[in-house]
Amino acid sequence: MEKHISVLLNESISSLNLKENSVIVDATLGYGGHSSNILDRISKGYLFAFDQDSEAIRHSADRLSKIGTNFTILKSNFVHMKEELAKLGVTEVDGILFDLGVSSPQLDDEKRGFSFHNDAKLDMRMDQDQKLTAYDVVNNYSKEDLARIFFKYGEDKFSNNIAKKICEYRKNKPIETTLELVEVIKTAVPMKFKIEKHPARQIFQAIRIEVNKELDVLEPALEQALDLIKVGGRVAVITFHSLEDRIVKNFFKEKTKVDERLKGMPNIPDEYLPDFKLVVNKAIVPTEEEIENNPRARSSKLRVIERIK
Repeated sequence: MEKHISVLLNESISSLNLKENSVIVDATLGYGGHSSNILDRISKGYLFAFDQDSEAIRHSADRLSKIGTNFTILKSNFVHMKEELAKLGVTEVDGILFDLGVSSPQLDDEKRGFSFHNDAKLDMRMDQDQKLTAYDVVNNYSKEDLARIFFKYGEDKFSNNIAKKICEYRKNKPIETTLELVEVIKTAVPMKFKIEKHPARQIFQAIRIEVNKELDVLEPALEQALDLIKVGGRVAVITFHSLEDRIVKNFFKEKTKVDERLKGMPNIPDEYLPDFKLVVNKAIVPTEEEIENNPRARSSKLRVIERIK
């Protein structure tokens, strides 16, 4: 398995303000890059980590157990975070980290069907136990629904044409593999566009988001994260595309805004101030050096919020 390089690792870990007795949630365990660094720093604390991917959980459980035993891994989507932690008697924590998107081993494992470079069955499930796959989306969704998700989640300007070509092709036979889908996409896109960038990139992103309902669960999970955070605690979120980042940015902005009528007052009473503040006003982005070492970090952004009362 190819080594997974955690994106914005130092920035995200330092933004959590860890103490040795901190109780931390890693909402997106993946292959344990962030979690192992967190666990290393909280020898008297505790780590709760969430993931849906059985393979990632197996790998990370082994990796974390070499550092300490003060952790629990929960096989669940982070949208159930509050409920799952409550079952364990946990109602407040010191920090929560979200690292959204797909990890390198998932992308590079050909049989998972995430990559438009390798041939595999159309799958793209992060949770291998769920029913809906990329095959179902590509072969069973209507032309209108395909065009909608390609445009909404892929922001692809050829969405309608690609949806039309997929529907024409599948009249004769189902589209079964990733490279078969890539070939259909190529027929729907002008040559000039194909030269600029891979024509399947945004479409594969859109299908993956649809299969895993990635954007549907994000805001409810952020809401739960803020409910769980103690005063002085922080929530850090790493995003990889503009749709995710927009949701996080707007959500944090809403939670930290001061009532318009009170803006400019010299001393605003505490009870009228928001419960949260932005730790950094602008998103933290990777350094040139990090992008050079790990091109997948290029589009990443880190945003951090802190509970102040």
